[in-house]
Amino acid sequence: MLVRYKKVLEKIAMGLISLMPQEKDLKRLMETIQQYEQEDNWVLYLWKKDEEYVGIVGVLADDANATIQHITVIPSYRGEGVAIEMLQELRELGYKVIKPNEETEPFIQKCIPILKEAD
Repeated sequence: MLVRYKKVLEKIAMGLISLMPQEKDLKRLMETIQQYEQEDNWVLYLWKKDEEYVGIVGVLADDANATIQHITVIPSYRGEGVAIEMLQELRELGYKVIKPNEETEPFIQKCIPILKEAD
C-alpha cells in the first residue's frame, strides 16, 4: 500500500532513497528530501507491506501525469513485484500517464511490459 510521505517518515524515506545509486551522497539526498517537502508537484510515496516500509516512489506530478523521479525497493524484497505494485497503485491514484525520467528509465522500461499485461 502506498503511503504519502510525511515528515515523521523522513529517516525511513532517506534510507530508501539512498538505495538509488545517484542518491548516495548525503548532501544530494538531503536536497532531494527537501524538494519533496517544499515543492507541491513533487510527491513521495512509501510502499508499506505488512508493518514494514519496503519501497519508495517519487513523482513529479503534472495533473494526471507522473514522471518517476525515484523508485527503489529494499534488496530483500527485490524480484517480488513490489515496484510493479507501486506503479499500478499510482495509476489507481489517478495518474493516467506514468513515465520515467532519464535516471529511472532503465528500471521503468523493465516494468512496462508487466504493467501492460495487467491492463
